[in-house]
Amino acid sequence: MSQISQRRPPLLLAVLAPLLIAGCAVGPNFKRPAAPDVSTYTEHPLESIAATEHVTGGEPQQFAPGADISADWWTLFHSKALNDLIDHALANNPDLKAAQAALSVAHENLLAQRGVYYPAVSASFSATRQGQSVQLAPVPNSNTFIYNLFTPQVTVTYVPDVFGLNRRTVESLQAQEQGVRYQMLATYTTLTANVVVTAIQLAGTQLQIDATRELIDLNTNMVQILRYQLEKGYASGVDLATQEAQLAQIRATLPPLVKQLAQQRDQLAVLVGKFPSQPSAGDFELASLKLPEELPVSVPSTLVRQRPDVLQAEANLHDASAKIGIAIANRLPNLLITGNAGSSALSMSQLLSTATDFWSLGATATAPIFQGGTLLHQERAAKAAYQQAAEQYRSTVLTAFQNVADTLTALEQDGDALNSAAASTDAAKVSLDLAQRQWKAGYANYLSLLNAQQTYQQARISLVQAQASRYADTAALFQALGGGWWNRADLTSNSNGR
Repeated sequence: MSQISQRRPPLLLAVLAPLLIAGCAVGPNFKRPAAPDVSTYTEHPLESIAATEHVTGGEPQQFAPGADISADWWTLFHSKALNDLIDHALANNPDLKAAQAALSVAHENLLAQRGVYYPAVSASFSATRQGQSVQLAPVPNSNTFIYNLFTPQVTVTYVPDVFGLNRRTVESLQAQEQGVRYQMLATYTTLTANVVVTAIQLAGTQLQIDATRELIDLNTNMVQILRYQLEKGYASGVDLATQEAQLAQIRATLPPLVKQLAQQRDQLAVLVGKFPSQPSAGDFELASLKLPEELPVSVPSTLVRQRPDVLQAEANLHDASAKIGIAIANRLPNLLITGNAGSSALSMSQLLSTATDFWSLGATATAPIFQGGTLLHQERAAKAAYQQAAEQYRSTVLTAFQNVADTLTALEQDGDALNSAAASTDAAKVSLDLAQRQWKAGYANYLSLLNAQQTYQQARISLVQAQASRYADTAALFQALGGGWWNRADLTSNSNGR
């Protein structure tokens, strides 16, 4: 082997080294969008919600701007049955498990793509026996026309990331992994909120059913009294027809409530990973829940760093940014370095001899010249996709702020609605007490008493609806603010969300 041939590999490496070192990633470098330049969610300042005394769900509530959200915010309702139900849901809900599996898929795809940073090494061994025509050459140096040939070799290939194609591809997959992570966190946040709200609705619907059945009994009794009075000539047919129509209307409200209760039970079963036919998780009562009195309200600049849907939209924007670089890099030259070394001998015993060694080292540069405009339009499409992702991010942020503002307003109105419903119920109870005393003293007929009872039962139904709304909207606020996932160690591992 000549001295010149021995110097070729180092010379080739010396030429390629500057290309490897000077490589840069083309395309834009992603910058996280700035937080919205707003300081409040609603046009008016937040005010504390006054208490409604001696009423379930009537505790006073204070807004705490800037306060953090507990990782297990549902424990603020002080219901062991609710806590156990959520623990069961987190352990068995199939949607959450599917989201966690999707995250594993995205993570493994990212790790797989990172392999392009390293050279690819492969080894092969071939053993052949062949016969060569005497009319052709070459043949082994021994001029044997039938011989064995053994060839072990190692091949190394490497694609230098001169223009950042590999780096942008990895960046894209990393952003996609983050998007899937935040989608999983959104599933977690929605699951916990849905369990709480469904349990609250279940308790409220059961109370409405109880009150409605009492109303039906009262109105049925009133119809029977009017029929008796009609027979005796004390009432008219119009009075009876009016009361029968009212009874029919009240009865018509019961089946939808029963259907709603069954659907809520089924939904709760599915949320915890059970079939609707399996034993339920138990009954919930509004009286067993305590309304959280301090409500955290994250500052707007923090909201966009903790809402999973906003963070997912940001990850999608990052992915779109990286794909611009991929599209640009595809229009630039590609460099491939290959190395091959091995031995080729007529017998196994000769493989270790230096005389049978061979090697090669080379580089290939490939540049697109004409693709019919394909690569150009792919780059333009990538830039348009980035603009689309940017507008979708802005839309997601606006929706997030709307959710918080709507929930805050609902909570303020819930307090007023509960006060009004409680006052109406108290007034109806006073009227009922007076009617009962008058009936017992003989100053009023039984029909007047039943009317007072009906008014009271209807007021009770309105009160239950107001109580359930206040509990449910309180849970909705924790969800709208992000659900506190960042305070759970098992959810923040490998996450760069906040």
